[in-house]
Amino acid sequence: MDLRVAAYAVIQDDLGRVLLSHWTGGPAWSMPGGGMDPGEHPIETAIREVREETGYDVEIGDLLGVDSMVIPATRRLAEGRDVPMQALRIVYRATITGGTLTNEIDGSSDRADWFDLDNIPSQRVSLVEYALRTARLWR
Repeated sequence: MDLRVAAYAVIQDDLGRVLLSHWTGGPAWSMPGGGMDPGEHPIETAIREVREETGYDVEIGDLLGVDSMVIPATRRLAEGRDVPMQALRIVYRATITGGTLTNEIDGSSDRADWFDLDNIPSQRVSLVEYALRTARLWR
């Protein structure tokens, strides 16, 4: 079984909206974040990935939770995969400290946007619900 460790951020603006990133692999909306580079600390991963996917600089706050899921080999997106993958997803709260909303180019996401909590897109990955529940923003 392969293992993928990733770090994500729950970010709200002054209006209470949540920042989401549109993952092209789904395609579906997700929390901003992504896979750790070898030797990288999860906090560094979250900071780097948020910057890449949204254009924002962030300060990482509380650890909200760690989610784990197993993706069967038949559902993996990468070509030639014949083994399942465990996705270990570390979720932090974060606050914007700088930057401007900018869409990622040639990455795993193609845009980012703010959403009211009562208007979260239905086409989303399960991580969105997990992250918003652990942040106590959603039932």
